Amino acid sequence: MAQAFVESIFDVFYLFGVISAGTILFIKGKENQLVKKFGLMAILLGTGDAFHLVPRMVALWTTGLEAHAAALGIGKFITSITMTVFYLILYYIWRERYNIQGRKQLTTAFWVLTATRIAISLFPQNEWLNYNQPLLWGVLRNIPFALMGILIIVLFAREAKKADDQIFRFMPLAIILSFGFYIPVVLFGSAIPMIGMLMIPKTLAYVWVVVMGWQLYRQVDLLNSRLETDRNSEALGAC
Repeated sequence: MAQAFVESIFDVFYLFGVISAGTILFIKGKENQLVKKFGLMAILLGTGDAFHLVPRMVALWTTGLEAHAAALGIGKFITSITMTVFYLILYYIWRERYNIQGRKQLTTAFWVLTATRIAISLFPQNEWLNYNQPLLWGVLRNIPFALMGILIIVLFAREAKKADDQIFRFMPLAIILSFGFYIPVVLFGSAIPMIGMLMIPKTLAYVWVVVMGWQLYRQVDLLNSRLETDRNSEALGAC
């Protein structure tokens, strides 16, 4: 019961907060594609996780996780797809943030990893509807996902340091933490259900990423406000 209470409170605040923040960023970012991408990424993160977290909350408060294996499995499948797209969008955020030109091989690699992860997830051998899913397929579908994460870590670490980017300087750490908490769940979650609690700090790492997007929005908004003030001052001076 304690696990159900803690997880439910966290999940409700998380889903509401991330989806709300993502919606605001997406709407407010109509004049800034970088902010808009962050909004889309946050919405995708929240809605994708909702397919897994809502059935999980229901299961914890009722007849248990195993009795809701099919709903949890479907949610897990949807989340695996949305998180893959999440990292693909993050790659394009990296390109736009640091004005990266060319690098066609790198872009191709990201699309190949995305397609591979999704393709592996579609195989029936994943047994999404079963409570005890094959560990082998869990590992296989997470190999391209982990490679995407590693690339994002390296790419942001290099460019953020080079540009002295104060907003995204901790992006690599956030991604490292997310995978650090996620990998034990993949490997041992079925055998030891309590390890699933590690998804809470993993989720907080992704919340941190969304917060960085919000900081970017505030930075852009402040810059636009200053530009508007300067224009008004010039207009008054001309009068």
